[in-house]
Amino acid sequence: MVLFVVAKEETLQKPMYLLLCILAVTEIGGTTCIMPKALCIFWFGFKGITVDGCLTQMFFLYLFAVTHSAVLVIMAFDRYVAICDPLRYTTILSNARIAKLGLVGLIQAVLLILPLSLLLRKLPLCANPVILHTYCEHIAVVKISLGDTRVNRMYGLVITVVNIGLHLTLIGLSYGLIIRAVLRISSKKAHQKALNTCTAHICVMLMSYTPFLFTALTQRFGQDNAAHVHILLANLHLLVPPMLNPIIYGIKTKELREKTAKDKDKGSNDKAELLSHTYSDPAGA
Repeated sequence: MVLFVVAKEETLQKPMYLLLCILAVTEIGGTTCIMPKALCIFWFGFKGITVDGCLTQMFFLYLFAVTHSAVLVIMAFDRYVAICDPLRYTTILSNARIAKLGLVGLIQAVLLILPLSLLLRKLPLCANPVILHTYCEHIAVVKISLGDTRVNRMYGLVITVVNIGLHLTLIGLSYGLIIRAVLRISSKKAHQKALNTCTAHICVMLMSYTPFLFTALTQRFGQDNAAHVHILLANLHLLVPPMLNPIIYGIKTKELREKTAKDKDKGSNDKAELLSHTYSDPAGA
């Protein structure tokens, strides 16, 4: 719905809403990587997957995840410019520049994730490997390998620390500058208005990073937990945030909410008008 409304309404084709669309695409892509296969497992019992298919699924899953995190950083920068330098907002953040920043985030994700799949491809697997998961999660695949997996485990940890650590640092820096700028404003109403523009982004960050970090830590250090606990947490991490994030932005973003309601009302009026023409025309009846 977010993608449809932004594509249809020219007034919404601005940097902030383009970022929402990119965020939505990464979330749709991430869930699409796992849901068809997971449903085949649960509904039809099709549990087999080739090695190349498994590594491909893993590559795209983490590709969308890292790109999603990069988009959250760009959105934090967008909020910083909107609050701290509003007069130059359209100059600094044009649609073309947003597209370039999104491309940089995608390239960064490819460079980080591609070695992860290549390193796993070189490892020998046991005779009848069984992945204790509903999708090809990195640690779950590493556990069924027979070779030395220290490099794989270390590189996976490095990706988590460097990627998430760097992104959270940049987001924290942006919000530190935003808070400093807001505190310099004397009007309480202006305080509230400035902070309200960041509420949706903060909620989405909490929804995205908290489950991810919790899942990553339990996968690596929660060895005493039952396997189904890891699987459940990993599935919830990939399903709940993409489900709630569009709702959060739909509620907190006034312009998007109004345009969505406008399209809904217009659709209802068009349907009512069509029905009235149908029933008033004897031939049509």
